[in-house]
Amino acid sequence: MAMTTMMPAVFFGHGNPMNALLTNGYTEGWAKIGEDIPRPRAVLCVSAHWYLPGTAVTANSSPRTIHDFGGFPHKLYEVEYTAPGSPELASHVCDLLAPMPVGLDNHWGLDHGTWSVLCHVFPDADVPVVQLSIDETQPAAFHYEVGKRLAPLRSEGVLIVGSGNLVHNLHAYAWGRHNVEPFDWAVRFEKRARELLLSSDHEPLINYETLGRDALLCAPTPDHYLPLLYIIALQGKGEPVTFPVEGFDGGSISMLTVQIG
Repeated sequence: MAMTTMMPAVFFGHGNPMNALLTNGYTEGWAKIGEDIPRPRAVLCVSAHWYLPGTAVTANSSPRTIHDFGGFPHKLYEVEYTAPGSPELASHVCDLLAPMPVGLDNHWGLDHGTWSVLCHVFPDADVPVVQLSIDETQPAAFHYEVGKRLAPLRSEGVLIVGSGNLVHNLHAYAWGRHNVEPFDWAVRFEKRARELLLSSDHEPLINYETLGRDALLCAPTPDHYLPLLYIIALQGKGEPVTFPVEGFDGGSISMLTVQIG
């Protein structure tokens, strides 16, 4: 069997679901990633928006496009991302995570954490996509360990994606106002996180609450932060970390993309 190229692993700061319809610096950066990386056999995505008590994978062969938001223009609800699923990959993920119980889910599909980004990365929707849920009952270290156990997928042609935001504080978000300056606490936390990522110092990122008040403002709930831990857990020794997309939206959402490999 021919050797498969080792796939990178990517954490996307997905931000506002309207990015699905927009052409801007973020979406152009996502499209470029899709052009630059080897073509994957499939995508496994850990999205902030499938956050529930338990671990499950989507096992449907034609996952539905979930419009899991309110108050947006009608056009956004018409977006359909028709990528196939992969029951085979879902089953393989269960094997990799055994003996941990993982449910095969036929109801969930692709939520906006997944499709609002992938519609730019793989606009033809021709790469199979499987989602892995985030177990809200488990501590951060658990999610990092789950990420590590997914590592074999990278050499099997699977692109592992995390979708959330390193800084995600909607209470402080400047709704409807553009080009506001990011909050000082958001800038400080992102800068600290970048330093830790570049030095492969994962421990403080796993125990992010120990990074002080900035961390609590930047991740007031864990859902958008935890997908990052799945991705950094996949970093091999000496493997480079890059930030192909960066910026802040609304002052309190980091659009940073973190690429391993």
